[in-house]
Amino acid sequence: MAGFAQQVVEGMGAGAIYAGLALALVLIHRFTGIVNFAQGELAMFSTYVAWQFMDAGLPFWAALAITLTVSFTGGMLIERVVIRPVEGAPELTMVIVTVGLFIFVNAAAGWIWSFLIKDFPNPFPDGALRAGGVAVGYPTLGILAVVGLVMGLLYLLFRHTGIGLGMRAVAADPDSARLVGIRVGRTLALGWGLAATVGAVSGVLVAPLLFLEPNMMGGVLIYAFAAATLGGFDSPAGAVVGGLVVGVAETLAGAYVDVVGSDLKIGVPLVIILVVLLLRPQGLFGRATVERA
Repeated sequence: MAGFAQQVVEGMGAGAIYAGLALALVLIHRFTGIVNFAQGELAMFSTYVAWQFMDAGLPFWAALAITLTVSFTGGMLIERVVIRPVEGAPELTMVIVTVGLFIFVNAAAGWIWSFLIKDFPNPFPDGALRAGGVAVGYPTLGILAVVGLVMGLLYLLFRHTGIGLGMRAVAADPDSARLVGIRVGRTLALGWGLAATVGAVSGVLVAPLLFLEPNMMGGVLIYAFAAATLGGFDSPAGAVVGGLVVGVAETLAGAYVDVVGSDLKIGVPLVIILVVLLLRPQGLFGRATVERA
C-alpha cells in the first residue's frame, strides 16, 4: 500500500506541471476559441529568458518576476501581431498559424541559445517529508503549492475584479460585450498575456526536472492536451483536475502495467484523449455546445 501511495504522490507532482500548461491552453481557448499548439514553445522560450537573467547574476525569484512580466507582454504582442490579423478565419487557418508559431519559436530559441542542453536550478530544497512510509519531496510540494497559488489568483481575478468580469463577458459573447462598451481586442490580448504568464510558470517548474533545451516541452504539451481534454477546454478548474489525473494515471501505468513500463508512458495521454473524445467530447467539467436547428 505504501508503494502505491508513493506512486500516487509522484504522479500528482508530475500532474501539477501538466496542469499548469493545460491551464494556459484552456485560458486561450476559453477567450478566443483557439487551440494554441505553440503554448509549450512559448513556455520554453520564457524559461530560457529566466535562465538568461539568472546566468547574468540575478537570483531565481527576481529572474522569475521579470520573466513573468516579459511573458505577459510577449503574449499580448503575439495576439496583436500574429493572431488578430487572422481573427475570424477558418479553424484550419488558426491551426496552421499556431503550428507556424510553434516552429518559429522553437527555431528562434535554438538560434539564440543553441540546442545544447543547459542545467536549470531548482528553487525548492532537496529532501522530503515522510509519513506512513511515503516520502513527499519538497520539490513536489513546491510544485503543488505554486500551481494551487496560480489557480487561486486566477479565481480571484475572474470572480472579484472588473477585468475578470470583462474577460468572462468576452468569453461568453464577444459581440454583446462589445455592445456594452468592453474593448474586446484589448481583453483578448490580456487573455493571451495571461496564458503566456501561466505557461511560463509551467516551463520554469519543469525545467529543473528535465534539461533546458528547445524541445523540452514537446512531451509535456501532449500531457497538457490530455489534461485539458479530460477536464474540458472551457474549464480552468477542469484543466487542473485533468492534469493531476493524467499525472497519476501515467505514473501508475508505468509502475504496474508491464506492457507500458517506462518506455510507453507517452501512450497514456494519447489513450486518455481518444477515450474522452469518444465518450464525452466536452470533458468532465466542460459544457456541451448546444446549437439551435
